[in-house]
Amino acid sequence: MDSKKNEKKIEDNKEDNKEILEASKKDSNKKIKESKKKEKEKERKVKDLKKEAEEESTVKEKDLEEKKKALLEKAKKLKEKLGASLETEELKERVKIKKKEMLIPLEEYVKAGIYLGTRVVTPSMRPFVYRRRADGLAIFNTDLIDEKIKEGIDFLSKFSPEDVILVCKREAGWKAAKKFGEITGIRVFTRKYPAGILTNKVLPDFFENELTIISDHWVDKNALNDTLRVNKKVLMICDTNNFSKGADQIILGNNKSSRSLGIIFYLLTRGYCKNKGIKRDIPDLEWWTEEIEDEKRQRMKDLGKKSSFSKTYKPSQIMSPKEGYGI
Repeated sequence: MDSKKNEKKIEDNKEDNKEILEASKKDSNKKIKESKKKEKEKERKVKDLKKEAEEESTVKEKDLEEKKKALLEKAKKLKEKLGASLETEELKERVKIKKKEMLIPLEEYVKAGIYLGTRVVTPSMRPFVYRRRADGLAIFNTDLIDEKIKEGIDFLSKFSPEDVILVCKREAGWKAAKKFGEITGIRVFTRKYPAGILTNKVLPDFFENELTIISDHWVDKNALNDTLRVNKKVLMICDTNNFSKGADQIILGNNKSSRSLGIIFYLLTRGYCKNKGIKRDIPDLEWWTEEIEDEKRQRMKDLGKKSSFSKTYKPSQIMSPKEGYGI
């Protein structure tokens, strides 16, 4: 009986030991797995850190390169500025020479208002406009005005006086246009252009010309159309609201004012007579730029309106909203 009990105990102990061994094996396997997992995580973290460190270092290098480029560009600009400052005296001299080369002093162009255009700017005139004023008027570039008048004089000088006609229907230009014709010998039409005299051979006053000077293509359109119909040359005075279509040569400037037209016709007269060797007494610029009576009256009227608007009132004289609207 005792031996049987002992055998049973031994078997029970064996089973317990087996269970303990299995449990310990499971624990050890679990620990091994966990340690492997931790190692993998460590490796991943190390890789990530390496990657971040690498990226950071490359970004820093790129930033340094960009900063270097920016500094080099700044240095280049500073060098250019220093070079420009050294050339300022030379530029001033050039400007002085350019001013001397103008047909008349710049102040005379400004005084006559030749640079003042209209509120309308056509595509033809857009390249010559410098800017717009606060009131919307377009402003011509005075250098271009002077340049185009020079070109106009050279172009006009290619023709004999008997082959040229000037058409100026606008009253503001009559005085200067008549004097231009009187000195140069060029035929002038002011009040009315007789339609067909260049195209209709049946008319008793028909004649042929080679060049027509148009003061404003809107007002002098009949003369322009006749000239184009017979394929003759056109010299056109263009304001900002004019189209230069059909013109062989243009002169820029305000063609609505007597003072502006006076300057244009004065310069054309002086230049044409010089190039053609015509010796005549040409009135001073002041005579050409005198305002006509109608323009004077209009200017005085405008000044009167401005002064009435600019009148100052005491606080007691100003109506309240109730008094003003009868509320």
